[in-house]
Amino acid sequence: MSNQAANQSFDLVVVGSGLAGLYGALLAADHGDVLVLTKGSIEDANTTFAQGGIAAAVAPSDNPELHFADTMSAGDGLCDPAAVGALVEEGPRRVIELIRLGVPFDRVNGEVALGQEAAHSRPRILHAGGDATGSRIERTLSATVLNHRRITIRENCDVFDLVVADGPGGRRVTGVRGVDATTGEIVSFEANAVLLASGGAGQLFAHTTNPPVATGDGIAVAFRAGADVADLEFVQFHPTALLAPGAPRFLISEAVRGEGAILRNGKGERFMPNYDPRAELAPRDVVARSIVFETEKTGDSCAYLDVRHLGGAAVRARFPTISRVCGEFGIDVGTDVIPVAPATHYLMGGIITDVWGQTSLPGLYACGECACSGVHGANRLASNSLLEAAVFSARAVSHLFQRTGDDLATRAPAGDAELLPSRRRTVALPRPGSGPAGDPEALRELNWNLAGLTRSADGLATLKGTTGSWLGNFVPSSTRPDLEYANMLLLSHLLAGSALAREESRGSHYRVDFLTKDPTWRRHSIVTAAEPAPLPVRNRYTRTAIRNESVAWTPTEK
Repeated sequence: MSNQAANQSFDLVVVGSGLAGLYGALLAADHGDVLVLTKGSIEDANTTFAQGGIAAAVAPSDNPELHFADTMSAGDGLCDPAAVGALVEEGPRRVIELIRLGVPFDRVNGEVALGQEAAHSRPRILHAGGDATGSRIERTLSATVLNHRRITIRENCDVFDLVVADGPGGRRVTGVRGVDATTGEIVSFEANAVLLASGGAGQLFAHTTNPPVATGDGIAVAFRAGADVADLEFVQFHPTALLAPGAPRFLISEAVRGEGAILRNGKGERFMPNYDPRAELAPRDVVARSIVFETEKTGDSCAYLDVRHLGGAAVRARFPTISRVCGEFGIDVGTDVIPVAPATHYLMGGIITDVWGQTSLPGLYACGECACSGVHGANRLASNSLLEAAVFSARAVSHLFQRTGDDLATRAPAGDAELLPSRRRTVALPRPGSGPAGDPEALRELNWNLAGLTRSADGLATLKGTTGSWLGNFVPSSTRPDLEYANMLLLSHLLAGSALAREESRGSHYRVDFLTKDPTWRRHSIVTAAEPAPLPVRNRYTRTAIRNESVAWTPTEK
C-alpha cells in the first residue's frame, strides 16, 4: 500500500485498479487529487489476466472504419454507433500513450507486432510478452501510479455504498463508504466525483476465467444507489478455457486460434466448419455454443485445441504463459492437444453510461467492464475490452475536468440505423424475510446451469425466484465474503429477470425456446430500481444493521 490518505476529501475517487481505473487516475492527477480504492492489492484486477492483447487500427493496411465495421458486426445489432466511433477513432492515440508510459508491446524488426483474432478483418492486436499483455500493462501503470504525488492508493478497501446527497440540482454522488478489510473499520471519503472502474462479474458462474475479485461490486453498488443498468443478460462465454484435472479454468487466448489453432472432437475430427463458414475464427459466442453442441453429440467431456502443426518452438515463443501453464498440468503444446471447454469470461452489460462515461446519477462515472458504454452490444469483439477501458476512462476524466475540447471524437462512421427505444423494467428488490439465503457456491452452480450458454423460460424463472428469495433473506456482515455475496445475489437476480424478458436469441444470449432474433428486441434492456436501497450491512463487531435514513450506512459503536 502506498501514499496513505492525509485527508478524506478528493477531486476524484476511483474504485478499481485495473487499466480503466489506473489510467483514469493518472489522467485525472493532472487536474486534481485522486484516491484509488481497491479491495485487494493494486495489481489484483482483471486486467492482469488479459492475454490476447489490445485492438487498435494502427497498421497502414487498417483504418478506424474497418475496426468500426468489425465491432458493429460482432455486437449483433446492439452496439451504439457513437460509442463505437469514439472507440475506434481515439483508440490509436490511447495505445500511443500507453507506449509512452512504458508498456512494452512486442515488436518485430522494430515495428509493433500485430496479431489477428476471430471476427477481426485485419491484424490489429498489439500484445506484450506474447500472451501476457494485461500483466505488462497492469505492471507498468501500477508502478507509475504508485510514484505519483497526487494519487493516493488505499488497498484492501471494500466499497459497499455510494454517498448520495440531495442538493439544489437534485441527487448527486458525493463520495463512497467502504470497509478497511485489515481493521474492520468502516471508512468514508468525500469527492467531487466518483469513477467506478471495478471490473466484471465472472464469479457469478461456477466456471470462469476471471479472478476471485470479479464479483460485480461496482454494478451492484451503483444500482442500489439508483443508477440504471442495462443488458445484464449478455454474458460472454470464452470458448477455450483449459479443462485438465486439477487445473483452474485458465484462459487459452483467442489469439491461439488467430494464429491457426484447430478445434477437434474426441475422435480427432475438426468440427468448426460444420457449424460456421468462419470455422475457428467465428465470433466467440458461435464457437462456444458449437463446442457445447459438438460435445453433446459425441459424448465427449470437452473439445481439443490442436496447435501441433504450428510447431512447439513457435507456440512457446508466441504464447509463453499458456505453454508454461499447460506444461504444469502435463500438456506439451508441441506434441499434445489441449483439452478446452467454455467458461464465463466477460459481461457486456453494466452501468449505463453516455459516450463521456456519465451515468444516470450526477457525480458518478463508470468505465471498463462494469460499464455499459454501448461499445460491445450483444457480443464483445475480441481484444476491444482493454481499448474500451483506456478510451472511456480518458473520456470520463476529460468530461469531469471540462476538457471536452481536447479533440476527443464523438463522430460515428455512417452505416447503422438508430436503435429502437429501450425496454425498461423497474425492479422492486425483495424485502427481508425468513428462510435460507443460499451460499456462493450454490449460487454459482445455479447461474451456470440456468443462465449459462443455453437458457430457457423455465430455468430463468427458477433462477429469478430462487435468487429473489435468497436476496430477501441475507443481511451481510462487513466482511469481504459477505459483501461480495450480497452483490452477486443482486446481480444474479437482475440478470435472470433480464434474460427471462428477452424472448429471442441474440449474440451471447441464447434461448432454446426462442432460437431466432426478433427485430422488436433490437433494443437495450434497462433495469431501474423502484427506489434506492443502500446495502443493509452489519458491522463486523456488533452484527447489527446500521442505517442512516437520509443517505446511506454509517458505523455503530464497536
